[in-house]
Amino acid sequence: MSGTQDKSGKKTTAYDFTFTTLSGKPLPLSDFAGRPLLIVNTASKCGFTPQYKELEAIWREHADDGLVVLGVPSNDFANQEPGNADEIASFCEINFGVDFPLTSKEHVKGPDAHPLFKWLSAEGGFLARPRWNFYKYVIGRDGKLVDWFASTTKPDAPKVKKALEKALGK
Repeated sequence: MSGTQDKSGKKTTAYDFTFTTLSGKPLPLSDFAGRPLLIVNTASKCGFTPQYKELEAIWREHADDGLVVLGVPSNDFANQEPGNADEIASFCEINFGVDFPLTSKEHVKGPDAHPLFKWLSAEGGFLARPRWNFYKYVIGRDGKLVDWFASTTKPDAPKVKKALEKALGK
């Protein structure tokens, strides 16, 4: 992956971006510096929503290895994430036992997309831009994009596992 740069010429990494948690607190990805990330744009009313269960399993399996799974709720595709922060948190916990971090609802496409998703699109190329809910992005310990996967690729697919192993240094 190419490596975009900021104005000073420093290469940008995923750790340079900040989100807000569902509870409204800042969530700088720099808090996870040196840890691999699996970032997923999520939605509660999507045909791919059952992937939350697999994402939670990955989180539990690799948490001791340092992996952080980060869900980014988005209402950009067919209004499939209409809820507010409390509704999203409750839905994810009750239905899928999700306890990995979730950000506030964000745009992941278009001119209003969160800067991280603009960066991911630049790093991964045109096809890496989210075209639906549950696009998955694997970030290495160095903050660089390792690989990305479309909605139809399940979180426990062999190619996702391979990318996660690479990010984890296994």
